Amino acid sequence: MKKAVVTGGAGFIGSHIVDALVGRGDEVHVIDNYSSGKREDRMNTKATYHELDVRSTDEVEKIFQGADVVYHTAAIPRVQYSVEHPVETTDVNIVGTVSVLTAAAKAKVRRVVYSSSGSSYGDQTLMPLVETMDANPINPYGLQKYVGELFASLWPTIYGIETVSLRYFNVYGPRLDPEGPYALAVGAFLLARKEVRPLTVYGDGTITRDYTYVGDVARANLLAAESKKVGKGEVINIGAGRNVTIQYLAELVGGEIVYGAPRIEAHDSQADVKKAKELLGWEPKVMLEEGIAELKKIFEID
Repeated sequence: MKKAVVTGGAGFIGSHIVDALVGRGDEVHVIDNYSSGKREDRMNTKATYHELDVRSTDEVEKIFQGADVVYHTAAIPRVQYSVEHPVETTDVNIVGTVSVLTAAAKAKVRRVVYSSSGSSYGDQTLMPLVETMDANPINPYGLQKYVGELFASLWPTIYGIETVSLRYFNVYGPRLDPEGPYALAVGAFLLARKEVRPLTVYGDGTITRDYTYVGDVARANLLAAESKKVGKGEVINIGAGRNVTIQYLAELVGGEIVYGAPRIEAHDSQADVKKAKELLGWEPKVMLEEGIAELKKIFEID
C-alpha cells in the first residue's frame, strides 16, 4: 500500500482524485483548509483528513513524510476572482505551490503532480493549444498557474524530486459548485435551469471552451504519477480536445438564455491532447453531451 497525499483533496477535482486513489487501495491523506466549505459529498471515509493551509511548510512536510506521490490541487480557483483579489490569490496559488514543492523535497517524496490550468495560454490566435506555444496569460489566475509550472520545473534539477504539471481545461462533473458569483458556466447554467431562471451568457455566446469531465482528469493524475516518461517538470494538456461555444453549452442545458457584458477572458480554448496520449497513455473518454446528461439527472432536470 503506497501513501499518497492530495492537497485540496476536499475540493471538486481533488475529491475525485482521492476517490480514485482509495479505490485502488492507496493510503490517502488529504490536506485542506476548507476555504470553499466542507461538503460531505467531497469527503471519503477511507481517507485521513488534515485541516491545514498549504503555506504552513513545516506542518505540511510532516504529513508528506513517507508519501510516494503528492497531488497538488489546492488553490483559489476562478479567473474572475483572481482579477478582483490579485494579492490573496497570488499568495495562495504561488506561495502555496512553492511551499508544497519545498515540503515534498524535504520529505523526499518521489513525485509531485501539479494541477495547472489551460488559462496559462491566455488569448492565442491558433487552435488547438499545444504545449510548445509560449504562455500568454491575460489574468492573474492564468499567470499564477503558469508561475507554479515554472517553479515545478526547477525542482527535479535543484532538489532531486520528480514533477509534472497538468494543464486542465474547463473541468466539470459531479460535485461541481454551482453557487455564487464565480461559479463556472456549467454549474451556473444547471442551477439556473433547476430554479427556472434564465441562463446568463456573458458576451455574445461565441466564445469557445474545451469542457473536460472530472473523472477523466482524476485518471490523468494517476497516470501522471506512474508514467516513466515524465518527471522532469513536463507540462501536459488535459482536455477533451474539442471546443464548443458557450451558446451550445447553454442550449445543451436548456432553458431561456439572456446575455450579459463580456468578461476579461480568452475568446477561444481547445486542447491538443497528443502529448498526454504519448507520455501518459491518456485520452478523454466522456463526451460533453454524456457529462451534461449525467449532471441534469443529478440536478433533477428533465
